[in-house]
Amino acid sequence: MKKSLIAAALLSMFVAACGGESNSAPAEPAKTATSTAASEVQAAASEVQAAASDVAAAASAVEAVAASAASTAEAAASDVAAAASAAK
Repeated sequence: MKKSLIAAALLSMFVAACGGESNSAPAEPAKTATSTAASEVQAAASEVQAAASDVAAAASAVEAVAASAASTAEAAASDVAAAASAAK
């Protein structure tokens, strides 16, 4: 029973200490922090967008090389088929 009373007393003192009005903290730091975070997110988004453009350019280059390699492979296969026909 004593423990319950002591716990209730401590809890009510804690709640009383946390309550009440406080005008000591201005709202401006929250706005500044939000503004700073938003600009950091915007900068990160720009970096991601630039990286995505680089990846797209690299993919286009790889696609062009693959197309060239496929064309070369088709030409080589045709040459091999012609050589095989001539050898018969």
